[in-house]
Amino acid sequence: MFDFLKKKKNSEQPPTPAENSVNPDNKPSGFFARLKQGLSKTRSTLTSGMANLFLGKKELNKDLLNDIEMALLTADVGVETTEQLIQTLTQKLARKELSDSEAAFECLKEEMKQLLRPCAVPLAIASDHQPFVILVIGINGSGKTTTIGKLTHYFRDANHSVLLAAGDTFRAAAIEQLQIWGERNQVAVIAQQPGADTAAVIFDAMEAAKARHINILMADTAGRLHTQSNLMTELKKVKRVLAKTDASAPHETLIVLDATLGQNALAQVKQFNADMGVTGIVLTKLDGTAKGGIIFAIAKQTKIPIRFIGIGEGIDDLRPFDADEFVDALFAQ
Repeated sequence: MFDFLKKKKNSEQPPTPAENSVNPDNKPSGFFARLKQGLSKTRSTLTSGMANLFLGKKELNKDLLNDIEMALLTADVGVETTEQLIQTLTQKLARKELSDSEAAFECLKEEMKQLLRPCAVPLAIASDHQPFVILVIGINGSGKTTTIGKLTHYFRDANHSVLLAAGDTFRAAAIEQLQIWGERNQVAVIAQQPGADTAAVIFDAMEAAKARHINILMADTAGRLHTQSNLMTELKKVKRVLAKTDASAPHETLIVLDATLGQNALAQVKQFNADMGVTGIVLTKLDGTAKGGIIFAIAKQTKIPIRFIGIGEGIDDLRPFDADEFVDALFAQ
């Protein structure tokens, strides 16, 4: 009936990155397979529940809609987003636009894609900004420094020159970690002693990036809770200092969110956005949670572009976000 309801053959092996085969949607099977694997916990919560709901049921009725609603809520899709999806199905059922449960499933899948598509906006590095400044923010433990390292690899692969600013001066390990990533990616890191003024470090990095004609400057910052107003004020200071040397900087204020936090991640991005004007989201650790449905709530309630998603620990497991690919992987066999 549906692809994700079919039993997987024991002989089926996930494709390796070296294989040149493609999935039915003409997407590279190597990454698509990793995306499927990375979303396995959320898929188990959401689509396995769906499988039990749809299996053997042709009739679409209120009881089935209630069960679909519970499956969405369990995957942390969120109350408001779930209500919208169920309302759409209910309205189409009333208008007799859905003939059976299979049609309802296809409708649900398309509506979920529609929720995400407006936020699937790639990060464009504007050539008229030299350097293009990316200020990376978020709470402790969200994966900011690691994300910067992986993004550096991604940008280097795209033939951009990159400079890193070790703006997390409160944690000596953060400076060392960023320097390790710099060595790994063969890019310079501007750093000072632990405890130095964050704004001063990032200002120095900005001047160095200009002098060296660097394409992209990525600035790390100390993790802080969205409720710590004094530390949020410090971030605002960083923006003011950057604006002194380039009125348009930072050109991207990128928040790193930990998907394992579910609804709390949504609260974080809302508060950071209110204080800092977030322009892009990186959603990490999707492979470690059954709460990956939070991406739908984030998209619906914030409308902020989701630039990248992290679905594993590998350096290539941080990829630009594609709405259709994400939903297809979520419901894949």
